[in-house]
Amino acid sequence: MKRLLLYSSFIFAVVSLSAFTMQKKKVIFFGDSITQAGVAPNGYITLLQQMLVKNGRDKAFDLVGAGIGGNKVYDLYLRLEEDVLSKKPDLVFIYVGINDVWHKRSFGTGTDPDKFEKFYNRIIEKIQAAGAKVVICTPTVVGEKKGFVNELDGDLNKYAEIVRRIAKNKNVELIDLHKNIIDYINKHNPEDKNSGIFTTDGVHMNDDGNRFLAEQFWGYIK
Repeated sequence: MKRLLLYSSFIFAVVSLSAFTMQKKKVIFFGDSITQAGVAPNGYITLLQQMLVKNGRDKAFDLVGAGIGGNKVYDLYLRLEEDVLSKKPDLVFIYVGINDVWHKRSFGTGTDPDKFEKFYNRIIEKIQAAGAKVVICTPTVVGEKKGFVNELDGDLNKYAEIVRRIAKNKNVELIDLHKNIIDYINKHNPEDKNSGIFTTDGVHMNDDGNRFLAEQFWGYIK
């Protein structure tokens, strides 16, 4: 009887341990239309899922896209509870800022720098209070011409610097997409095209752009 009890206890422990180890870490990508497109067949989130499968890690992570086209940082703040916190994530990537700059020109809206920083900080605080890790990203590009001659490069550089400052002040990890994509474009855009290197229109990612994003995020997931 004693041996049977020991055996039963052992089986229970193994089953419990297996259930615990099989629990996937939930990773949420929180952003705008670039992230919304990330779950498409050639999107960067889909590519990340394929990379997990290739590396035998797909059972360890559940990747969730939470992107909505046109969103600015204020929109992310408003839907944070429903689209992120209610899902109880382990890791959240925040990738926003393009529309906060771009919409100033295209729609006469956008987000002032001080408000952008305040809402961004509050989003981070709420996610951290829920027990999840946060990784934040600088916004990418609005136009792919070299030498900072695109119309909104000045503002975009400013908002990228705000995100860098937030990362430092909040002690969260940073993926400097803005710097990394510009470094690549400066070397691989000999014809100085406005789009076609990583984007279809200067903003939204083509297949190469999605592969670039997947590679940038991969190091923080694997």
